[in-house]
Amino acid sequence: MARILLIIPFVLVMLFTVPAVSRTNMAVEIIDTEFQEITISVKASTLHVTGANGLMLNIYNVAGVRVMSVKVTGQDCRYELNLPKGCYIVQVGGKTTRKISIK
Repeated sequence: MARILLIIPFVLVMLFTVPAVSRTNMAVEIIDTEFQEITISVKASTLHVTGANGLMLNIYNVAGVRVMSVKVTGQDCRYELNLPKGCYIVQVGGKTTRKISIK
């Protein structure tokens, strides 16, 4: 008897419920960007930077003081560093950062 009383509400609920349907409109945007790696190297007192055309190049000493700032004007640039011997931090475009040593 109790079983029948439980089955009847279950059947009624199953018959009179409305299934929920949801639809979404999804927009997919494909952004085709060519990622070019920025390379930074130093030989003697010459800094070689590739892949940073149009970005700002900043050089900081170990105390955090900016000692040089220049806008990179080509894909393959060399800069003569007239800086004392020591360790420096090179930042290109605000994203790529490297430590260099001038000997």
